[in-house]
This record gives sequence, C-alpha cells and structure tokens, in this order.
Amino acid sequence: MIYYKTNEEIEQIRKANLLVSATLAMVAKEIKPGMSAIELDKMAETFIRDHGATPAFKGYKGFPATCCISINEEVVHGIPTDDEFVDGDVVSVDIGTVLNGFVGDSAYTFGIGEINEDLQRLMRVTKESLYKGIEKAIVGNRLGDISWAVQEHTEKMHGYGVVRELTGHGVGKKIHEEPEVPNYGRRGNGLMLKEGLVIAIEPMINMGTKDVYCADDDWTIITNDGKFSAHYEHSIAVRKNKADILSSFDEIEANEKANINLVFPY
Repeated sequence: MIYYKTNEEIEQIRKANLLVSATLAMVAKEIKPGMSAIELDKMAETFIRDHGATPAFKGYKGFPATCCISINEEVVHGIPTDDEFVDGDVVSVDIGTVLNGFVGDSAYTFGIGEINEDLQRLMRVTKESLYKGIEKAIVGNRLGDISWAVQEHTEKMHGYGVVRELTGHGVGKKIHEEPEVPNYGRRGNGLMLKEGLVIAIEPMINMGTKDVYCADDDWTIITNDGKFSAHYEHSIAVRKNKADILSSFDEIEANEKANINLVFPY
C-alpha cells in the first residue's frame, strides 16, 4: 500500500532529510586518506544523536552501523571497517535518520585524493542522472518516466551498468516504503505519480557490468567485474510542476570543494 503524505508530514520528512544532508556535509569536511570507515561512522552517529535524532540504519534487519560506506567496487550497503581510505578510492556514504518519527535518507559519493578522469566521469554522470530522474517526478507522469530518465543517461548515453537488483523506494515513517523506484524502465509505464508521494531516487551505476553479487557479510553488494560504482540519492516529494527535493547537496558540495584531500570533478 502506498502512503501519500500531507504537507505537514512532508515538512517533517524534510527536517529529517536536512539532518542527513548536514551529516553528509560533515563527512565531506572530514573524509580524507588515512581515515577509516569506522572512524567516519562513529562521527556520523555522534552528529546525528547530538541533533536529537537516531540513525535509521543501525539495527535495521541487523545492520551494525550508522552509515552504509561502500568503497570502489562495493555498490551499496558496505559495513564500515578499520581499513583506511587511500588516494584514488571512490566512497559512497549512505545515511538515514529518524527525527520526530519520520525518516530521512540520502547518499553521496566522494572521490579521495587523485581520481582519474574515467572515475570523475562516472561520478558526474551518476549525479546528473539523479537530477534527470527528479525532473520526471511530477504529477501526471509515471514511475517508469523516472526510471527511464536515469537509464537513458547512464546506460544508453554513456555505456554504464545500471544495477537491477536494488532500487529507490518510498520514504515516510519507515526506511523503505512502497513503491520501489527502479533505475531502469520504460517511459509511460508503471504507477501514476500523484501529489504527496515521497520517494528516494538513488541511481546505483557501475563503470562496467550491471551484474552484482552479495558478499559473505550478507550486506555488501559488489560489482561482478570488480569495476567501480557510484551512488547518489535524494528524497523528494512529487509536486505538480516541479519535484520538491527534501534533502540537499549544497553544503556537501561546498565542503567538498574546500577539502584539499578530495578532488571535486564537476
């Protein structure tokens, strides 16, 4: 069952999402070579709790951490470890919060140190595809219009692999609500988009094959060919003329530009 939100509920979801955005902005400021994913995860948990919220992912179906931190060929759902980031790493950080009973969910991919042009392009195109999907999230369109826009930009135009097994999803009082939001599909197909639908759109795009597998930890999703992957996510509300983006990359991107340990390729 799809749960359409009132304007008041959407504002509560926005608050939860803006806290996720602020947490990711803190990550953008702090992430650097020599730091471990576990260090970053602890900082994020402290930041979230200090702002009156709880981590949405920690304990969800047994997930042990606050953040999903996925490195290089890891697509999503990476469990933070003691391994340190090194120059050339591509790191997806996916964070969820629960604030006043509502969920925020957003993700961003960071390049550490010197990132080659091919990886810069993968990150840029993946982020572009997120916004192309968001452009289609308006009343009267269909879910497939969002999916098609992401696939068209990444797979058809640039030859990247679009992960099939994982999708975006509804957002509200639960981490994952209906409907699923695939990153591939046909225009004019699927659910009719209506006012009050709140969804997370999250392209997961691989440099090579679309095929993935799950690691022995039962969480981490990895590309079959070992090539790198990128992941960006916004939570949005469907509106009549233009989607309402409830999360924000503005401060993340500003901090990324200011952090000399990162390459900002856009």
